[in-house]
Amino acid sequence: MAKGSLNRSQLLKDVAERTGMARKEVEQVYEHTLHSIQDAVRQGKKVSLSGFGKFSQRVRAARKAGMGKNPFTGETIQVAARPALKLPKFTPAKQFKDVVSGAAKLQPAAKAAPKKAAAKKPAAKKSAAKKKR
Repeated sequence: MAKGSLNRSQLLKDVAERTGMARKEVEQVYEHTLHSIQDAVRQGKKVSLSGFGKFSQRVRAARKAGMGKNPFTGETIQVAARPALKLPKFTPAKQFKDVVSGAAKLQPAAKAAPKKAAAKKPAAKKSAAKKKR
């Protein structure tokens, strides 16, 4: 792909072409995947996707109101209070970092095997008693 950004629509189109699935199916899988990750992280769980990275929740501590110093001017200023915040955090996996940096090549994903028809059972053998007649 060329430089620039890959938006949601382009991503869904690319995945649909690579997998041979309908775009609507890919979109449903995408939406459900995002919702599952967001739900788990919101509950404080860690989500690890091997070869991609980890999603987790980090908590930024609350800050009390008071006096602080501007580090550039040395001026004393009033600092507002701030409640604790729960924020998402993403840590890329080593494999993902290696692919992005060019240290490793991206392995093509295996294509889904076409569905095979159920194998037919061979016809039952006739018993020896019927053959003697």
